[in-house]
Amino acid sequence: MDYKITSRSVEDTMELAENIESEKFPGMIICLDGELGSGKTVFVKGFAKSLGLEENITSPTFNIVKEYNTGELPLYHMDVYRLEDGNDNIGLEDYFNAQGISIIEWSELIEDILPQERLDIKFKILDENTRIIKLTPHGQKYEDIVNYVI
Repeated sequence: MDYKITSRSVEDTMELAENIESEKFPGMIICLDGELGSGKTVFVKGFAKSLGLEENITSPTFNIVKEYNTGELPLYHMDVYRLEDGNDNIGLEDYFNAQGISIIEWSELIEDILPQERLDIKFKILDENTRIIKLTPHGQKYEDIVNYVI
């Protein structure tokens, strides 16, 4: 089942991320999709802030993965936009099986290697400030999280 939320500001998007973070668990997978500027990295910033990270969170476009290990749990922030052939066999699955939290921007590009259980979040731009955010949980843990935060 899909759930839709309207975000009318950066603060709304960050609040959603913080609410989802409050239900975190080791091995959590969050997949973010949407056009450039739709709020994916803003979401990660809100999640990271709530996780206790003080580092400046930026999209890891040229690194593919940025690891943050100073919060309550490790955060693996991925941006797979530049992967030409899907996962390019660079070991992303290792992160999915780790005890941290994986948040993947442009996850549709690696859909074939994503775990079955995960939370898909799609951002759609309506205007300069407004976004429709669609949450699609896969698995009971993620269904419970969405029901808690909606």
